[in-house]
Amino acid sequence: PRMMGVEEEEVHKSGSGWSPVMAEDNLAVMSVGFMLQKKDDAIIWRGPRKTGLIKQFLTDVDWGEIDYLVVDAPPGTSDEHISIAKLLAKVDIDGAVIVTTPQEVALLDVRKELNFCKKTKIPILGVVENMARFSCPKCKHESKIFPPISGGAIQMCKDMGVPYLGSVPLDSSLLESCEKGVSFLATHPNSPATSSLRSLVERVAGNRPTETPAMEVEETKSASPESKNLKALLEQLSCVEALPKDVALASKEQILKVISMLKKAVA
Repeated sequence: PRMMGVEEEEVHKSGSGWSPVMAEDNLAVMSVGFMLQKKDDAIIWRGPRKTGLIKQFLTDVDWGEIDYLVVDAPPGTSDEHISIAKLLAKVDIDGAVIVTTPQEVALLDVRKELNFCKKTKIPILGVVENMARFSCPKCKHESKIFPPISGGAIQMCKDMGVPYLGSVPLDSSLLESCEKGVSFLATHPNSPATSSLRSLVERVAGNRPTETPAMEVEETKSASPESKNLKALLEQLSCVEALPKDVALASKEQILKVISMLKKAVA
């Protein structure tokens, strides 16, 4: 909310669901930050409660007709990522944009995130290298604050066979705009970071897949109504990360018994 300039706004509920906060006429925002009594309150939630809120954000918010839905996920491969992947599996996900910095310590985590996307069949639109370089506002000399010892994002993308979308330079004006909650593109149109960001947006939009992958089409055609119902039933078990194979292939009555047992166990 702070970076969008809507930190003091509140979420309202109507008959059609939660109404997102409008940062601009064409930009709606929803965040758990709107629901805190105090800005400094900590959110100490376990996996199932996080999953429940993510599901509400996706299904109970009156987004209206939108061109893009952007989910800003935290680093890593935690419960939040698993929940998002499961909940959005029912729709055509355009893909994930992975953001990293050049140093190997950051790339170690990013490689895991890329493998996570591959395992969950989320298309990878590409990788963005943030804070790739710093340009002195006075002398214009460029230096690399985070040296790409192992080749940076470019080399990683080559090794893993994923698109490299480009880089964004380290710009103090960009940080200042985020702190003030104003549009950096509007206030600093001539900044090198502005041209980099605009170029990235164009590349991401150009990388959106136009057809459903062949594997997904084949699965959809071969899936029977009964198997679809069983899959939907299993997806409701958001607090369970994995089930035994014999349960996944069991009958509907057996799965209902499992759900009942699980509800008693977590009660």
